[in-house]
Amino acid sequence: MPPAAVPVTPSLRGANGAIFAILLFVDSLHFVWARALLPVMDPLLSSTLVLGIATVQIGIYGLWRRQISLTALRRHFWFLTAVGFLVGASTALSYSAIAYIDTGTAAMLGKSTTLFTIVLGILWLREHLRPIQIIGALLALAGAVIITFQPGDLLRLGSIMILISSLMYALHAALVKRHGDQLGFMDFFFYRLVFTTLTLGIIALTRPIHFPTDAGAYLLVLVAGTTDVVISRTLYYLSLRRFPMSLHAIVLTLSPVITVGWSYFLFDTWPSGQQLSGGLAVILGVTLAAYFRGQTVPASTTPATRATHS
Repeated sequence: MPPAAVPVTPSLRGANGAIFAILLFVDSLHFVWARALLPVMDPLLSSTLVLGIATVQIGIYGLWRRQISLTALRRHFWFLTAVGFLVGASTALSYSAIAYIDTGTAAMLGKSTTLFTIVLGILWLREHLRPIQIIGALLALAGAVIITFQPGDLLRLGSIMILISSLMYALHAALVKRHGDQLGFMDFFFYRLVFTTLTLGIIALTRPIHFPTDAGAYLLVLVAGTTDVVISRTLYYLSLRRFPMSLHAIVLTLSPVITVGWSYFLFDTWPSGQQLSGGLAVILGVTLAAYFRGQTVPASTTPATRATHS
């Protein structure tokens, strides 16, 4: 019997490196867009409009390519509803948390999604951890505790909101990995955006809505939706097809580092020493857990399971 072929990890040079570089750039802007929109409109309204614009753009493209079907919606209605609710609620929390926590700290704490995903993989998907992964998970958890439990109710509230948001996003990822392999990519992505936008719209209606009169606010929403959802997620899926899931997760841990730079450059804010040390612990712990996860759990290759970020 011939020896099994050893998979070769693609190089980060050339076109692959360019894809990752652009992805890191747009991915690092997620909380930056939320912070930029905060002074001009309510976070629930801005997040609804951002996802709504992305839904329209992806819908037009999918219909043009004839890759969206009503049959997929009928067959997987409740699955798509659950996914849309989890992503919508997660997005609402992350956008609202920016009123209480700086963007750099939010981005570092947001990487706890990977930790929650690993834990759910153990409890629900029956995956296994190596000892070094357990160390990484505990390190990330310690970093989250360091960031969250500090003086000041507002900052603590913002941290808890980010953690709950990360947990809900991890639940969505586990649900997709468990039940999402029967959907084509475009059907899944479009309907997930539809139900996410509906969830955000319903949440936004729980309080009075005040639409801004400045046209610049809507231009900002248009750019945010195009950049943070359409461009960012397209590059995310493309890079995830080309690279192992573990390497993909490790490279994206650089995203919060770039976000800290954006936060300082655009908003003149910098994490405190305690926040920075906690954030670095989260990133290091996630890196350890994600790296060794790739050696024990094979990445899924089905189209829908690659869509694990809003």
